[in-house]
Amino acid sequence: MDFEKLAAERYSERLFDSRPVEQEKIDKILAVGRLAPTACNYQPQRIYVMQSEEALKKVRNIRVSHFNAPLMMLICYDAAAAWRNPRDEMYDSYCSGEQDATIVAATMMYEAQELGVHTVWLRGFNSSEVKKAFSLPENIIPVMMFAMGYPANNSAPNPWHFMRKPLDETVTVL
Repeated sequence: MDFEKLAAERYSERLFDSRPVEQEKIDKILAVGRLAPTACNYQPQRIYVMQSEEALKKVRNIRVSHFNAPLMMLICYDAAAAWRNPRDEMYDSYCSGEQDATIVAATMMYEAQELGVHTVWLRGFNSSEVKKAFSLPENIIPVMMFAMGYPANNSAPNPWHFMRKPLDETVTVL
């Protein structure tokens, strides 16, 4: 599939069936995520694959909307491993970690779609609760989660999915 078609067809899945995602597909999604660009190629992303019932129960206790997905990924970055911009006077504490983790996550989500595995990007959680629930070290910063799995038979995109602003509202040519 060409990328434009893939991007157009991908939507945030909110209705998963219970079939588990095959390990080969999980491995491929993770491998493709590893290819994503990161600042200075420091690769500060840290990914937690949550598929055990114990891990999924923790997610359900932290995050109200998890859509009963059979698989969750927690995307974080290692603050000690992320690139920092020494020349930025406006953001003297700028760190590339969140940006790097986000690029990795988006890359994995598109690979999942290519493999027929649906996802939904989730950020409505308290990072402190996530760190505590999964005993994350101090330097590991949660960025987002995504629920993953196969769509239920009656799954469909949310009507908002099809709403796109015109390019002239989001792009400025200088």
